[in-house]
Amino acid sequence: MYTEVDVFVSNYTLIDPEIYQLWIEGCSSSEAVSTLHQRAAAKQTGATVELIASDVLDHYRTFALLERLLTVPAKLSEQMIFQIDEPTKQMLIEKYYELDDAVIRELLGRKLSSRHRKDLDEVSERSGAPLRCCRRQFDNVRRVFKAVEEMPGSVESNIRATFLLSERLARKYGAVVFLACMRFETNKRKLQYLSFTDLYQCARAIQSGWTYSCTGPEYYDTEMDREFLLELRDLRILLEKEKEHKHLICMRLKPKVLEKSYQELELNFRLYTRALVGVACNLHRARELRSLFVDLLERCVEPLRMGGWPKTDLTQFLCAYEQCALQMDVLREADLKSVWERYMRVISQCLLTMYHT
Repeated sequence: MYTEVDVFVSNYTLIDPEIYQLWIEGCSSSEAVSTLHQRAAAKQTGATVELIASDVLDHYRTFALLERLLTVPAKLSEQMIFQIDEPTKQMLIEKYYELDDAVIRELLGRKLSSRHRKDLDEVSERSGAPLRCCRRQFDNVRRVFKAVEEMPGSVESNIRATFLLSERLARKYGAVVFLACMRFETNKRKLQYLSFTDLYQCARAIQSGWTYSCTGPEYYDTEMDREFLLELRDLRILLEKEKEHKHLICMRLKPKVLEKSYQELELNFRLYTRALVGVACNLHRARELRSLFVDLLERCVEPLRMGGWPKTDLTQFLCAYEQCALQMDVLREADLKSVWERYMRVISQCLLTMYHT
């Protein structure tokens, strides 16, 4: 009596990107077979479900073995068990570490601990991604965070060097690591309207504008420039020249913005300027820094929304607000012009990103 056994011998590992993508997305082998069978029927390839199942199972066994190497990407290049060409190796690494924006948005603000890994059902439900996919991304984020959080220098460069990721993907991980290091509050209900892309753009702006950025090898761009944050307290002197500041801004904006926006500016300028300066003066406190996005929403974005500002007019206002202050003697005499520019450059980017009408 003989048993039929499918045997395939090769010294070169073949990877089907389509099957690998289904595995990455968290599909079980049976789900992958069903999906591929439907696609084969649509393309009229004639592939039987048995043939597809054999191919999928073979690939899934290979992926299970490769996963141990993918957790430390450098090992994939060093090992000799799997004969894989370099473009395929890069594809395997890149797709394995790919981030789904909806999943990562749900992970932001959560502690990257083993206990929280057990509670990813809610993340799966809210993001619409399979639980396996959520766990892979949680594990990857935690792995990257632990590997680079104490490394000096650029977090993005460290991620690229350690995990062999593309510049695009390293930037996304860099933003996630930065937000985790700073412990920014992002989970409040009122902040849920912000997508990962929104928070990514804000994180990039803050990281490039407010962290230590000296050229030596010992700087950390996941740490805020404490001296700069302390200097921000001195910007309150701008409020002493509120009338002059308002006059200069109104003169500049009257021919450029809608009449409704101009009237709103004249009526509520005090509210806006006290909010913008007030946020600056409190950032040296750790609690206020962590609640930056909440404060910007409550003190700036929501009043601006109530004022009905079109985004184009808001862009004009923020530019004029910064530039007109630089024309005033008060900042020059206090040697605060560079501090003001550094603050407003980041705040303007964050506000325009958060301002959804």
